[in-house]
Amino acid sequence: MTDLKTLYETDTAAWSEHQAAALRAAARGGSNQPLDWENLAEEIEDLGRSLKYALRSQISRVIQHHVKLEHSPATDPRGGWRRSIRQARNEIGLIFRDSPSLKREVPRFIREETRPAVELAIRDLEEHDELHHLQLPSLRKASYTEEQVLGDWFPEEPPR
Repeated sequence: MTDLKTLYETDTAAWSEHQAAALRAAARGGSNQPLDWENLAEEIEDLGRSLKYALRSQISRVIQHHVKLEHSPATDPRGGWRRSIRQARNEIGLIFRDSPSLKREVPRFIREETRPAVELAIRDLEEHDELHHLQLPSLRKASYTEEQVLGDWFPEEPPR
């Protein structure tokens, strides 16, 4: 049990996946404990899913604001977008502190979240009439690296 306690304290997501599998195995083995094994396993699994959702959400937030910084001519909201990126990166750091196994998911999450995040940013930019329709094809092909999302990188200012 010491190893599981250590895993719980050092990587909540990995612990939740391990415990859900152990509960299901115990249920299949015919444990006589009066527990709702399947729903217990589901709840523990949900803990890991919620951590993944939080990570995906912060990655999406960084990408959305990168797009806005790269393509919006507006000057006033730029500081807020940068602050939001720094806050998201801080939240990601907290998630990794509690669940370091989620670091291996980052490249996939960036790939999967880029397109929806770009589309959200496009809608925001269009809503404020800050985007020329000729920018859309190249903008929809945008991609970001792990370093750009998690590191200290910020896009260059657009030409004015």
